[in-house]
Amino acid sequence: MRKLVLFLHASLDGFVEGPNGAMDIGWISYNAELEKHAKEILSTADTVIWGRGTYQMMHGYWPSVPLNPSASQHERDHAAWIEKTAKIVFSTTLEKVEWNNSRLVKEDIEEEIKNLKQRPGEDIVILGSPRLAHCLMQLDLIDEYKITVSPVLIGSGLPLFQGLKEKANLKLIDNKTFESGVIGLVYQRVR
Repeated sequence: MRKLVLFLHASLDGFVEGPNGAMDIGWISYNAELEKHAKEILSTADTVIWGRGTYQMMHGYWPSVPLNPSASQHERDHAAWIEKTAKIVFSTTLEKVEWNNSRLVKEDIEEEIKNLKQRPGEDIVILGSPRLAHCLMQLDLIDEYKITVSPVLIGSGLPLFQGLKEKANLKLIDNKTFESGVIGLVYQRVR
């Protein structure tokens, strides 16, 4: 069975976005070391799921990267990966998705995720989309949490965890400390 993996960056005080909204993420200690870590995480996935906002933001940026002469090799590699990867967008307000290998799901998120997990393939990764992640946490559908914790306190914003109604036991299966002070954590949901 395929795993549903959440991959997010968080501040030490538990926020995934600063107080100014979705793109208030300049506090993430992103460097070549973290780029390599992200590439390793995504190397086990063949499907990405997003909510509307993250899909629109990603679609507005990544297809233009191959033609951008100032794009780094990491950005070019990620753009190539995301272009060929299956992308599933959960939204009740979008009418269509137009990016290569994208599919729109407008209803019954729980059933759709359960069906995806039963199909052959590699991991399914929630890449960003913290609001969608909150919904999936509440439905207890996430199998692994791959979180990088940046050594910064931002005070307010969107919390990593929100709206949980029951305790969810997790098992630490991996951790890394990066030179930047970032900690990479991998927790498995214990059911």
